[in-house]
Amino acid sequence: MIEYESLKLLNEPFMADYKRSFADTLESGWFILGRNVSTFESEFASYCGSAYCSGLASGLDALILALRCFDFPLGSEVIVPSNTYIATILAVYHNGLVPILVEPDIRTYNIDPSKIEEAITPRTRAILVVHLYGKSCNMDPIMELSAKHDLRVVEDCAQSHGATYNGKMTGTFGDFGAFSFYPTKNLGALGDAGAITTANPDLNEKVVALRNYGSREKYVNDYIGTNSRLDEIQAGFLSVKLKALNLINSHKRKLASLYQARLSSEFIKPVVEPDYFDVYHIYNIRHPERDRLRSYLLEHDIKTEIHYPIPPHQQKAFKGKLEGSYPISEEIHRTTLSLPISFCHREEEIEKVIEVMNSY
Repeated sequence: MIEYESLKLLNEPFMADYKRSFADTLESGWFILGRNVSTFESEFASYCGSAYCSGLASGLDALILALRCFDFPLGSEVIVPSNTYIATILAVYHNGLVPILVEPDIRTYNIDPSKIEEAITPRTRAILVVHLYGKSCNMDPIMELSAKHDLRVVEDCAQSHGATYNGKMTGTFGDFGAFSFYPTKNLGALGDAGAITTANPDLNEKVVALRNYGSREKYVNDYIGTNSRLDEIQAGFLSVKLKALNLINSHKRKLASLYQARLSSEFIKPVVEPDYFDVYHIYNIRHPERDRLRSYLLEHDIKTEIHYPIPPHQQKAFKGKLEGSYPISEEIHRTTLSLPISFCHREEEIEKVIEVMNSY
């Protein structure tokens, strides 16, 4: 059986270093906001080319706190892609704001910059872009629009660790980059974890306070904050894996190149463009008989996933809240299929996937 992902196999190369890191943390007796967190924050900020990084408990918290820092009036509008994962939209609602869905580019699956301006109203305060599947959004026109209309920009980088656009890392274009380190991510922890990057010292200071009950000084609370601190143990694990992130991305890009070169043209493959360095957190194809194809692959001992089967506006949670028609998003969700592309997969396994798919 070719698994879609095996977290056990994925983490085996790092196990000895994980154990050393855990033992050191246990021996230190310091478990909250200690040396491991500050070390990882410094390392990840440096990796991204960002001035600041604040470790948080999850990627969702990173999105929530990024928006909360701006103190937008209740009911303000935030532009988001219509085909994003639900966490992006949840972050908007958790701040009492209104998500305005904009359709993606059918080629890249990222928000279509040409459709953003028509969605801007006097109530619009921010654009929340999502670098989906490990490919950066087309950031130049998005940043031009944000400057033209005086809008904040938050980047959802949950799937784009190390991805670049015109040589610039995702998470460094807007006011904030919000990262998830969920275990399946290219830079994955062994539990929930997240972070925010920013170039703005004042915004960073506010995030640091908000994640710790709104406090910058012990028992002195400046904001109505929350408890969303990156755990010392997870921070240690992340520092271990961060050293291998370029290797992980390189391996996944190699597997993606096999798919790109040898998969039949009957499958709609990810678009590859010269100004984009894609890291393939997910390698997705599209096919009109997606469900039948998925069953066929499983019959041949190949597991796949669907990212994502239901578009946000059709989720029960948003019934009566997300109005409108989003045919491009619906087409993507109806036809997309994610193929195995893990750091633990071997090239011969990907060759087998290609052989079976081409025989469909």
